[in-house]
Amino acid sequence: MPSDDKKKKALAKKEADKRRNQKKAPRSAVATEATGDVLNGTAEDLPYNGTSASHADDLKHTPSARDDDFMGSDDEDEAVHNALIESLECLDLASDRVAQHRSVTAVLASHPEARDTQFSNLTVTFHGKDLLTDTRLELNVGRRYGLIGPNGCGKSTLLAVIANRELPIPEHVDIFLLQREMAPSDKTALQCVMEVDVERQRLEKEASELAVREDQESTERLMEVYERLEHLDADKAEAKAAMLLHGLGFTREMQQKQVKHFSGGWRMRIALARALFVRPALLLLDEPTNHLDLNACVWLERELINYPRCLVIISHSQDFLNGVCTNIILMQKHKLTYFSGNYDQYVRTRFELEENQMKRYKWEQDQISVMKDYIARFGHGTKKLARQAQSKEKVLQKMVSGGLAERVQSEKTLTFYFPDPGTIPPPVIQVQQVSFRYAPGKPWIYRNLDLAVDLDRRVALVGPNGAGKSTLLKLIAAEHLHEMLDINMTAVDWMMKCYPDIKERDDMRKILGRYGLSGAQQVAKEIWVCENQSITPWEGDIFSYKRHLVKTVNKELARLNAANQ
Repeated sequence: MPSDDKKKKALAKKEADKRRNQKKAPRSAVATEATGDVLNGTAEDLPYNGTSASHADDLKHTPSARDDDFMGSDDEDEAVHNALIESLECLDLASDRVAQHRSVTAVLASHPEARDTQFSNLTVTFHGKDLLTDTRLELNVGRRYGLIGPNGCGKSTLLAVIANRELPIPEHVDIFLLQREMAPSDKTALQCVMEVDVERQRLEKEASELAVREDQESTERLMEVYERLEHLDADKAEAKAAMLLHGLGFTREMQQKQVKHFSGGWRMRIALARALFVRPALLLLDEPTNHLDLNACVWLERELINYPRCLVIISHSQDFLNGVCTNIILMQKHKLTYFSGNYDQYVRTRFELEENQMKRYKWEQDQISVMKDYIARFGHGTKKLARQAQSKEKVLQKMVSGGLAERVQSEKTLTFYFPDPGTIPPPVIQVQQVSFRYAPGKPWIYRNLDLAVDLDRRVALVGPNGAGKSTLLKLIAAEHLHEMLDINMTAVDWMMKCYPDIKERDDMRKILGRYGLSGAQQVAKEIWVCENQSITPWEGDIFSYKRHLVKTVNKELARLNAANQ
């Protein structure tokens, strides 16, 4: 039975709910009908919870984002939003229209009530193409997996298969997949994050309904609801959501802005905040660092390191995988291979395994060559030699039937070719006393900027979103006011127009072919920090700059925690 203190507390909350319902009931009804959202993930009807000791009012103001970080207007055409939502749904690999083209078979190898999930004989086929064949999948609590593999091997599809429950995943394992940005809507960024906690919303709604009733049964149920809400730290939900958005770069003003006014990159951050807010048993993140600046990446890495449940990440950032992952899953040749440790440990372990595999392959091939030569020479000789040849033939058959080591296949690597520009006297690029803003009355992006770049320098330009990194490059290339490319022309036609000295189309195709799509390589020898309307050279490498950001993030979090105590 509840104690007297709990009864008094419940009655006080009940009276407060009555007064709040009398004031806000008409407004809430309208808001409910006028808003809608597409939930990122697969846990719409599953319970979630989360805790945070911080408060939204303690969040410090940060510099406002540039105007071009947002899109749309108050009277924007709803048809455009609906078309964008439909397009996003078409791109969602977890949607039913895409799932109908997949065939998935697997056997649950773990106990149905276990927190860890393991599957054997997993086979995934998409549009008739085998992505995985008779392999093993295991997802254990407390592990942070990095899923890697060649582009197009099916990593994102595997996450969609898990999120869509096309595998026999037990119902008590709740799942959230972050694969695309939030769809535009009239809701604020803060509302979109808070509403993903379905259980808290349901309980708060039930508490509001029970608060207006006077019977004993409703009062007892109301006390149970309050106890559950207290267990979920429902009163801290808004502070937690605001804290997550703050870590991803949202100011208090941005948190209250409607989602339809954000660009795709910022809507992706909102979706990421939702994923971190619900803290599901199985969190699936597909390229979570896309659209994030280094500050946000450092903050996200710190958040994920402390994730207590199961986490699966697809990322092309080796540094991010090193900082977050406890295990690596390699998806290659229709199989899943598991490695302990982060990405660097995976590289070392794989190198050792492939080195041993190659040694065994060479030894087996030498043995096979010697035995085949002996069989060919003495197979039809004297009885004694023939018997020895037959014995070696049996040994050879036994080796083949037992399985031979495969030759290690080196991965295909694409490289860029940069033509020699010849000798140019320094500086190649020189900027003197340059100031820039997008329009009169807008904030300055740069003030009195001075810099020079010589021919042999390779520079990495870093800084927070909205500081003007891309703007600087467009200013230098004279592309800051309009789009240079004609979308109605092919790449060859456009290059032929820009470089009329090249007469033959085949020659231009050869030039374009030298720049195949490839992963970016870190070639910068210098770091320039772009912030506070200026550019400052960084004394150190990119890793020392990241350590500087880690210290900055830790100081900010310590300040917020101290303010909340």
